[in-house]
Amino acid sequence: MPAPLADVLRRAAATLAEAGVADPVVDAELLAGHVLGLGRGAVQAATIRGDALSDEDRAALDALIARRAGREPLQHLTGTAPFRHLELAVGPGVFVPRPETEIVAQFAIDALLAAASPEPIGVDLCTGSGAIALALATEVPHARVHAVELSAEAHAWAVRNTAGQENLTLVRGDLSHALAELDGTVDVVISNPPYVPDDAIPRDPEVRLFDPALALYGGPDGLDVVRAISRRAWALLHSGGTLVLEHAEVQGAAIRALLAADGWRATATHRDLTQRDRATTAIRP
Repeated sequence: MPAPLADVLRRAAATLAEAGVADPVVDAELLAGHVLGLGRGAVQAATIRGDALSDEDRAALDALIARRAGREPLQHLTGTAPFRHLELAVGPGVFVPRPETEIVAQFAIDALLAAASPEPIGVDLCTGSGAIALALATEVPHARVHAVELSAEAHAWAVRNTAGQENLTLVRGDLSHALAELDGTVDVVISNPPYVPDDAIPRDPEVRLFDPALALYGGPDGLDVVRAISRRAWALLHSGGTLVLEHAEVQGAAIRALLAADGWRATATHRDLTQRDRATTAIRP
């Protein structure tokens, strides 16, 4: 028989809290909204009205709550992840975009907007779901954006997310060799590369068990891919072009030293909204 939505959500949130989910009430409401085709605010309004769940919807929600209690990422269950003004399709095989990366993308967007060219060129290396590249292409519509991804699984999600975006070109391949035809012409290179040291296993099960290892681990010190990006970005960018790198909060000094040794100028590390070091920028002399 139909059950009051408020009661179902209360039990669901308790289940998620017991499983260690960080925001159990939020996740329960979002999963209920996914089942009912409602936004979170509409779900909250429905609980206040005293709406009930049908047996079918309750069974569907219970199944999702059980998977979330197993720490399957919320975004895998809903099939979507927000990023800036975008809603991206995500799932197994691709790194789920994080809110902190929205701030990193802003540095590249600002640099593209400031470029003297009437048609500036941006490159996103290790694009994953295509989140950064699509943000650049939609927020700087006069730019030409190119994105590179090595993983076949992640590339498939990026194809889906960027389909129909005419000023965005997606390439599957190794960043060390990709886009040679653009060498010396690019205004901005940005990357959110794998930067977790190989022996630094993430604590969150959502990351440890579900994010692809290729998107997480970057060698013994986490900076192997950053080194490759420094070399490739140097070739891609014209003089005065901007490099933007996301990294862990403890890696800023090491990345500035790495970039300075490679010849980059004006290296600077920037904080995210939680006041953690999150991005380093540099200029190609």
